Amino acid sequence: MNFSEVFKQSNQLCKVSPDGKYLATCVQYRLVVRDFNSLQIVHLYTCLDQVMHMEWSSDSLFILCAMYKRGLVQVWSLEQPDWHCKIDEGSIGLVSSRWSPDGRHVLNTTEFNLRVTVWSLCTKAVSYIKYPKACQKGVDFTADGRYMALAERRECKDYISVFVCDDWHLLRHFESETQDLAGLEWSPNCCVLAVWDNCLEYKILLYSLDGRLLSSYSAYEWSLGIKSVTWSPSSQFLAVGSYDEKVRILNHITWKKITEFEHPTTIINTKAVVFKEVEKRPTRLVSDEITQLPAQVPVIKPDPDRANPKIGISALAFSADNRFLATKNDNMPQSLWVWDMLRLSLLAVLEQTAPVRCFVWDPHRPRLALCTGNTKVYLWSPAGCVSVNVPVEGSFQVQSLFWHCSGSSLVLLSKEHICLLYGLFSQPG
Repeated sequence: MNFSEVFKQSNQLCKVSPDGKYLATCVQYRLVVRDFNSLQIVHLYTCLDQVMHMEWSSDSLFILCAMYKRGLVQVWSLEQPDWHCKIDEGSIGLVSSRWSPDGRHVLNTTEFNLRVTVWSLCTKAVSYIKYPKACQKGVDFTADGRYMALAERRECKDYISVFVCDDWHLLRHFESETQDLAGLEWSPNCCVLAVWDNCLEYKILLYSLDGRLLSSYSAYEWSLGIKSVTWSPSSQFLAVGSYDEKVRILNHITWKKITEFEHPTTIINTKAVVFKEVEKRPTRLVSDEITQLPAQVPVIKPDPDRANPKIGISALAFSADNRFLATKNDNMPQSLWVWDMLRLSLLAVLEQTAPVRCFVWDPHRPRLALCTGNTKVYLWSPAGCVSVNVPVEGSFQVQSLFWHCSGSSLVLLSKEHICLLYGLFSQPG
């Protein structure tokens, strides 16, 4: 494994192009584009204000930079560095900006969610979509880029509109059977739209592309409900994490629960392996040791008087081969749980010395990378667990990380810097 030198970044704005050739970072007003392999600067752009959001187009030819405070979006071209586009939303303001799947339209959501404006880079045409709902995840595109689902709120009711992305005409518009819609997400096979209610009511709804309600699922009532939702890459499973510290797995045939994963304070499952990070004094070396069962999981008691209590399943992620599911329970912040989806049972628990900040699967292999805000990167695969120290001058505390699309490298982000970890093909898995 090899590490690159360290580069500056601002606001955690660092993205690899979809084709894997370039690395874009924002440093205050500047957008820096490097060749991913050599890390040589190939383009340098100066924006009109500090960048708050940055995003590649799907074909890796354009980069969008949003400056929300000024209601501005600038688009830069890699093929024609002298060409650029500026979109000014004016006094109506701007709270989010994103690409359409074709990489030729920019979707801006204005302040107070008054409307979504669709700007065409090719024809300069402008379209407006009214009543977008301000919620956790109110917009989602199908994986093939053909359709967009948008959550709407009008006359105190939730609605869903499905648009065709070619010309933005309305395909379907229907009322959602939710009290206060919190999010929606298409299945990877583009056939089913999952819609879930806010945390005050446990309800998840499954709609077809033409707006038919396929199924509705509710695990319980009169308690805080859904906290996280994710599809498996094959679309066979829908994992639903909730405030009761459980993950429920729904199947794609009947949309019924096939199992639920609990996160107990004591692990007694003899088939599960608990990896515990141990700091050895006086050398202060850190290693991962396998803990004897039964094993106690560190728990933090949430404050019942505060909003959004630190309890329940806040993060879920399937491996690319659908074989494993990783979960994080907020009142057990130092532990990451890995479940075997073939046997529908707990496979491993990674217990760290600090709360897990970020975890992400290799895009090709069953291999998991995570960080805890210290100077280490942790890698888990079915073959075992390993930690790697980031050997840079000073203290590089890894706040977040993500994989290169090839699975051969990791991009590590500290508060103000980035560093690349190369040579991960040889990792067992």
